[in-house]
Amino acid sequence: MNVLLIGATGLVGRECLRLLVAEPAIMRVVVLARRPLPPDALGPKVESHVVDFDHLERAAEIAKADAVFCALGTTIRRAGSQQRFREVDFGYPLAVARLALAQGARHFLLVSALGADSRSRVFYNQVKGDLEAAVRALGYRSVTIARPSLLLGDREEFRLGEKVFARLGWMVPRRWKPVPAVDVARVLVRAAVEDAAGVRVIESREI
Repeated sequence: MNVLLIGATGLVGRECLRLLVAEPAIMRVVVLARRPLPPDALGPKVESHVVDFDHLERAAEIAKADAVFCALGTTIRRAGSQQRFREVDFGYPLAVARLALAQGARHFLLVSALGADSRSRVFYNQVKGDLEAAVRALGYRSVTIARPSLLLGDREEFRLGEKVFARLGWMVPRRWKPVPAVDVARVLVRAAVEDAAGVRVIESREI
């Protein structure tokens, strides 16, 4: 199986890349990224490309894969505005999904979020829900959506709110408990290898 991965430099994406490289069923991992991967993330299975996500049509020839992993995402604070956030968390993933489908991909695996709902009054959840709905409508043979709660792992940036919530996670109901990023990656890689037809949504409590 050949895999296309976007978001490989993020918390879940890094774990996806590591597990995909170690998985015997995966022959090649093509990474589309906005910046070069660190040297320790490269290997014989990894083919990394720095691309302009505003002009993805230029990457059509390198976007051929059986399965697509989307772990791309940002925060409104880091994006700078709601408009820019929507571009990164909705526009770019959808553009990749369309491009890969046109190149023959059959399975799209998406890192979404707990509470994703296109009808939500919370902007973040609304955008995540909009993306889920848009991907489902594309016509992939298989769609796997993971909806984790707060992600645990070593981030490049410090987020005080996440640190506090992670420490108090044992106090909250199971549905909202923090989830290790590696566990999210693990369920997605397993789903890719199983490659079952249809739409599957994996809620945070299942992860």
